Amino acid sequence: MIERRREDMRRHTSFRAGGEAEYFFIPKTEEELITLIRRFSERGERFHILGNGTNLLVSDKGLRDPVLSLRGGLSELRFLGEDPDCPGSFLLFAEAGCLLSRLSDLAESLSLSGMEALRGIPGTVGGAVVMNAGAYGTEIRDILSRASLLDAAGEPVTLSAAELELSYRHSIVAERGYTVLSALFRLSKGDPEKIRARSEEFRRKRSEKQPLNLPSAGSTFQRPEGDFAGRLIEEAGLRGFRIGGAQVSEKHCGFIVNTGNATAAEIHALILEVIRRVKESSGVLLKPEVKMWGSF
Repeated sequence: MIERRREDMRRHTSFRAGGEAEYFFIPKTEEELITLIRRFSERGERFHILGNGTNLLVSDKGLRDPVLSLRGGLSELRFLGEDPDCPGSFLLFAEAGCLLSRLSDLAESLSLSGMEALRGIPGTVGGAVVMNAGAYGTEIRDILSRASLLDAAGEPVTLSAAELELSYRHSIVAERGYTVLSALFRLSKGDPEKIRARSEEFRRKRSEKQPLNLPSAGSTFQRPEGDFAGRLIEEAGLRGFRIGGAQVSEKHCGFIVNTGNATAAEIHALILEVIRRVKESSGVLLKPEVKMWGSF
């Protein structure tokens, strides 16, 4: 296990903003993670589980609660073969710290279909399960069989996709204090050329429509029912609007980007201002999709 003090969280978030974590741990094995969680649970201490930091804004004031990073060790990925409970389907096992892109690459190499639209999501498997990550009409719940978790006391729990109550950018994981250890995905065989073509189509769409050249946390706001956050933000006249180094993307209004040296406070202030102006313009109350850690 690696332990660090005063870790710069800008290194661990895609926004490239925020303060320091007072205590930062990188467990190398599932056993080390379980030991840490049980230790903090017994002490009644809160802690943060960090994946790839691609949907996260950390306060400039830093974090007093310990941060447990899953990227350093819990990244095993395996093909398990045909699902004995569902003939014709095949199983992939991935630990929580495994990048979703690695899972997608393995699926494509095996001519397994179902992950093409998720290929460009930059997060980890654990984070994808927690928020039921999705893109272009596909969500994690469409391919998830079950997940292995720890409860708040550090005891193991296995839940099916149905038991996780996955909905739009939501699961019961965070609200019940669970930590994802690993997940099992069920995919079906497909035509290799069609899988590659679909993957390339989604990659092209992302490149054309999203500001991939600037630090961001992806879609900043949840999709309002029956509409799109980006459309409402543009309608409110906010394309290119900025506070300090934080800006509503010129390329896609649903993204807030760091144009160079934005602070977390500036990004947070811009999020709040966008919410206020959209509510004033259209009557719709946008909800942030980005998670926020620390005091703002």
